[in-house]
Amino acid sequence: MKRYLSIILSLILVITSLSACSKKEENNDTTVQKVTTIRFLNFKPEVANVYSKIAEEYERETGVKLIVETAASGNYEQTLTAKMGTDEAPTLFQINGPKGYANWKNYCKDLSNTELYKHLTDKSLAVTVDGKVYGIPYVVEGYGIIYNKEITDKYFNLEDKKTDLKSMDEVRSFDDLKTVVEDMQANKEKLGIKGVFATTSMKTGEDWRWHTHLANIPIYYEFEKNNVNLSSDDTKTVDFEYSDNFKNIFDLYINNSVYDRKVLGSKVVDESMAEFALGQCAMVQNGNWAWGQIKNVDGNKVKAENVKYLPIYMGFDNEENQGLCIGTENFFAINSKANETEQKAAEDFINWLFSSEKGKKFVTNELELLTPFDTFSENEVPDDPLAKEVIRWMNKDNIVTIPWNFTVFPSQNFKNDFGSALLQYAQGTKDWNEVKTLFVNRWKTESN
Repeated sequence: MKRYLSIILSLILVITSLSACSKKEENNDTTVQKVTTIRFLNFKPEVANVYSKIAEEYERETGVKLIVETAASGNYEQTLTAKMGTDEAPTLFQINGPKGYANWKNYCKDLSNTELYKHLTDKSLAVTVDGKVYGIPYVVEGYGIIYNKEITDKYFNLEDKKTDLKSMDEVRSFDDLKTVVEDMQANKEKLGIKGVFATTSMKTGEDWRWHTHLANIPIYYEFEKNNVNLSSDDTKTVDFEYSDNFKNIFDLYINNSVYDRKVLGSKVVDESMAEFALGQCAMVQNGNWAWGQIKNVDGNKVKAENVKYLPIYMGFDNEENQGLCIGTENFFAINSKANETEQKAAEDFINWLFSSEKGKKFVTNELELLTPFDTFSENEVPDDPLAKEVIRWMNKDNIVTIPWNFTVFPSQNFKNDFGSALLQYAQGTKDWNEVKTLFVNRWKTESN
């Protein structure tokens, strides 16, 4: 009898133990199901540590786990390709514009109804196809002609100046700019400068401001005129029909500069930014990222309140309505292959990052992004005069922002060849028709 009781008690203990384990597993399963995980493939290694802090804060506040993986510099597309077909595919990733969308369109969810898109101040900046939104820009940068207001004001106060214009605010076209620049160059000794424009840096690898940023403007106007869909094959050929407009401003730069046009092949961007910082010139073409280069130059003479922006006028019709070149190569995309819960979690995360007080502090103070969303006030931008100028131009009425269409330029080889041709033109060894022909032919061969 005792033996039977012992056996029965043992069986009861086993059954009880198994039942407890089963309940524990059920509880664990329930817990796992309640934890939503978002995978984000980050583009910039330099801010990986910031995203780690963001992930910790977001999980603490919402319970949602954010796994941030960062691609090595220059290897984002390769990393995304390797990850996308695996169990570790990102829910949230980045595309670099219309061409990026063309590569990843089968994985891009329509973001038209997301909260973040509703907060986008300039909807034209988004990657949009057939009325649907597949990429939301989360940072914007702008470039144009940076000028030192202290020097230009000094010019406008000259008694013998050859223009009736009274300030840079009245410069609204290429003709206006050309008149002012050439007269300033003639009066450079009175103004205490070596040239109106900083050196046009044409050394190989340093010429991106011209073969990419400057060339963007005539290509934008050509694409607009011909209604070119930037995600289509229509971008594979161009006529460079506004090459003379490019030549207008390029000539103005190299003929009214600190250094003679024949020595530009040895000049680099840092030199031109130092010339501006030291007050040796009044103007320089560059983007808002250049403020760090200006303020950190030893002996910098330019006060932040005198650092202003002017659009890059080239002689187009109605260019008094032209603004700065503002855009980005950084667009959020959400993986349409992820489950709906993860997709919604990704939408909620990016909205939190750019709308909540905690998120915005990360964006402004640590990521240091100039954002295109109405959730940010004027006080919630990086403490940078050029960033503030970009915002000012974005908010101007009846001003048309020039987007960054250089994201569809065919290749780096094309840019390098064009840059080399520009240098030869500046040195007098290649005429402009040859430059135009090279541009058109190399664009076509590098696109196919």
